[in-house]
Amino acid sequence: MIEAVASYETVGLYFSEPPGSLADLDEWVRLQCSPEIRNHPVRKHRLPVCYELGEDLESSAERLGLSVEDLIGLHMKCAYRCYAVGFSPGFAYLGYLDARLDLPRLSSPRKRVEPGSVGITGRQTAVYPSATPGGWNLIGRCPLQLVEASEEYFPIEAGDEVEFYRIDDTEFERLKGGRL
Repeated sequence: MIEAVASYETVGLYFSEPPGSLADLDEWVRLQCSPEIRNHPVRKHRLPVCYELGEDLESSAERLGLSVEDLIGLHMKCAYRCYAVGFSPGFAYLGYLDARLDLPRLSSPRKRVEPGSVGITGRQTAVYPSATPGGWNLIGRCPLQLVEASEEYFPIEAGDEVEFYRIDDTEFERLKGGRL
């Protein structure tokens, strides 16, 4: 094998020579995975969100034909799998949202999205870990620090599960800058 490239739901394996049959490839992959990898427990994270700080909360609810409370309830109702980390360091692509929350990206991205902003687009949700441009619909803010590149602090990784729970603005201020 020359290289393995992970994507959202697949892994591309590149070989200098064909591995033979599909059965041979399957066996080779199984042999490469140690019991620790095969039996690795899913790490679970709970992130606080102050939905009232979401710049697009009301307009998103309106576009979806939902009440604000229904949108928030649907967003919090399940644990999301982290399928990939990219776009910017620590930006975890989480899915899948309830189909009733499916919104397209904004027609024009913002030049700056504040760290901790919780966004939705398509069937995905994410928390912007740092200030970047962005085109997702912002429905809340998480007060926690989710990345510190200089310390190699990236607490959410592909395969992890993330749940969101609601906090108010007072709790947001109390937790601001803390770590997961």
